[in-house]
Amino acid sequence: MFKKNEYFEGKVASLAFNGAEGEATSGVMAPGVYEFGTATVEIMTVISGEMDVKLPGETAYKTYKKFESFEVAKDVKFMVKVSEDTAYLCLYK
Repeated sequence: MFKKNEYFEGKVASLAFNGAEGEATSGVMAPGVYEFGTATVEIMTVISGEMDVKLPGETAYKTYKKFESFEVAKDVKFMVKVSEDTAYLCLYK
């Protein structure tokens, strides 16, 4: 079954599901700056638009574009900036 998640006053929304790769979410972000926390290792792939991401221990943001992925460690916080509506897929390890 699907589970709808909504964050940051509705500016980030996703649907959670269990697929062949395991647990995942598919979502969208409106323009803004967001801080997320992880409970497991996450692999995020940009589907449409682009994200500027600052991972733990980094001093600068790195831009990820359509079909590019990045991995985030377990139990950390990371920053995301988007300047246009952006869609993503997040797989949980």
